[in-house]
Amino acid sequence: MNRPLAVRVWAGLAPEDRAAFLARGLDDIFDPALQASIIDLVAEVRAEGDAAVCRALERFDGCVVAPDRLRVTDAEFAAARGEIPEAVQVAIRHAIVHSRRFNERALEHGDWRFDIEPGLMVGEKRTAIASAGLFVPSGKGSFPSVLVQIGTPAVVAGVPEIAVVVPPIPGSDGKVDPAVLIVAEELGLREVFRANGPAGVAALAFGTESIPACRKVLGPGSPPVASAQLEIQRHGVGGMQILAASESLIIADATANSRLLAADLLNEAEHGTDSAAVLVTWEPEVIERVQPELERQLAALPEPRRTMAAAAIGINGGAVLVRDRAEAIEVANLYAPEHMQLATADDEAVLAGIEHAGEVLLGQHTPFSAGNYLIGIPATLPTSGYARVTSGVTSLAFTKTISLARASADALAVMAPDIVALADHEGFPAHAAVIHERLNPHS
Repeated sequence: MNRPLAVRVWAGLAPEDRAAFLARGLDDIFDPALQASIIDLVAEVRAEGDAAVCRALERFDGCVVAPDRLRVTDAEFAAARGEIPEAVQVAIRHAIVHSRRFNERALEHGDWRFDIEPGLMVGEKRTAIASAGLFVPSGKGSFPSVLVQIGTPAVVAGVPEIAVVVPPIPGSDGKVDPAVLIVAEELGLREVFRANGPAGVAALAFGTESIPACRKVLGPGSPPVASAQLEIQRHGVGGMQILAASESLIIADATANSRLLAADLLNEAEHGTDSAAVLVTWEPEVIERVQPELERQLAALPEPRRTMAAAAIGINGGAVLVRDRAEAIEVANLYAPEHMQLATADDEAVLAGIEHAGEVLLGQHTPFSAGNYLIGIPATLPTSGYARVTSGVTSLAFTKTISLARASADALAVMAPDIVALADHEGFPAHAAVIHERLNPHS
């Protein structure tokens, strides 16, 4: 019998083997040759605008597009409705509704104030960023869900200027995925442009004759797209965490349904040969029961998804056998996955120990695909362990806060000795003088 799921015993792994297992998704992005080529491409787009974007389209996508055709036309928006099945259009609308509700709730307590001491008010005012550039991948297929995931939060946040870049279908005359256009229209986004991934990111960052410059640029994509997003941040353009290869981790015990467990492992595994799908359990029978299910379900996948999934559960991921639930939680936090699912007898107890994950889906009735497409929670999430320091894309990603404070005369008098003491210690007499001038104006 084939054993498609690679198995590691955590206690038996050497420190270097643990480190290799936890480190994933970054080597391709930080490849020196790739970074050098992206620096050159970004510089070309910054200097030459539309002409450089069109050259990149021809070179990397096999699409010959004149500068005056970079912007998607009203006729293309209109034609998109006739190209996409009604069931998909209905699903898109439902996904947007859920995402709107989640992101509106995230902003509910945007502005706040309270008296930190009598007479001393502090608070924050939350405002939308000035503009956002959204990158939607299309090289490996049609991904309207990505624009739902990053476009809806931007709209809910109230970003006044939003531009979208979509690479055209390779080898076409510049045709843009009609499903993405339907999402854009549902969200009221009409500034949509066809451009190659890294060149499109650069165009959004600096602006060209056709594509507006945006203060923040984000969206998942290939290593060149991720590398371009890192490069533009050197020039003062806002970005997000690295969005690299898809990854998932499931914590399961003997109560988990093996058939569903296998299906859920293959969910994110089918994204690519660089994806990773991990099962963490303290019960060896869980691994034994899921192996034949994985073999059966893997065989049913069409190529190239079968090869991709096999790599994700074999070379890149697999099962990790730990000693107990506490060690399972420890391994999960070290891995800090993009997607996490809990399939145990007490998911809430496990969740209490989870500190680092892009998302946590509780129970086997909450599969990854539901989170990816329809639930409404963020599905554009940090990868490669960045969930230890950052979060998924929500409406909060498209806002910023302005700190507020107001002190009464009495409150300032109470604070004065401390302010003066610190100003004198740090050698800033003018800092102390603003207090003296208020409290001792005639001295």
